[in-house]
Amino acid sequence: MDFVREGVGGALRRLSAVGGFFGAAYGPDEPGPGYRPLDALYGEGIASYVAEVGRRIGSGPDRVAASTAQFGIAARLWSLGLGCAALADRVPDLAVDRVRWRLSEAGSLELWLPDPGPGLPAEALGASVLGNLAVLETRLGAGYGVSPRVLRGNAASAVVGALRVLLDRFPAERAVTLAADLLSEGGPLAGTGTFVHEEGLGVAFVRRSCCLYYRVPGGGFCGDCVLRTRR
Repeated sequence: MDFVREGVGGALRRLSAVGGFFGAAYGPDEPGPGYRPLDALYGEGIASYVAEVGRRIGSGPDRVAASTAQFGIAARLWSLGLGCAALADRVPDLAVDRVRWRLSEAGSLELWLPDPGPGLPAEALGASVLGNLAVLETRLGAGYGVSPRVLRGNAASAVVGALRVLLDRFPAERAVTLAADLLSEGGPLAGTGTFVHEEGLGVAFVRRSCCLYYRVPGGGFCGDCVLRTRR
């Protein structure tokens, strides 16, 4: 496997071609001005970021915007982690002090990994991403009243969303196994929903909570939303 020989850096390069949440700058050279450690976003930067998300979706800076902001960050982290696991059997260290961020002119979040190095064993994916998100979730729970159940459901839904995109582009059985372990009984995201993977048919997920996006004007229900499936 060429991807395995290339390591995390090679995997990140391949993933950038997928675009969307799979794209992130990496390497020692800063890709532009204004990047800061991610823990700064989770600290003094969170209010302005949630306000920006609320402006873009039309909800205002409330808990709907806070949930949406967390969902987007989770999707980016899982995309990078699952993608590297699939292509290199390694994952980048995504701790809050190792990832840098800035807002683009359009207001979207851009990430930079200054030192991806050889990465961590693929089995460290859950600890790497969920350790990062735990810092964010504490801040959002205290500042916006978003429940842990909603935020854990967002994290689980984002795993499956990233996996579905990945499976459309690369052989990703390693990533399927890791996602299944995360969502299984006894896994760190146990109880968040039902995950199904069938060879040849792909993956599906029904969550047991709601991300609150239906409260956005014209938002509707997500495909895996507990409210949609109950109806």
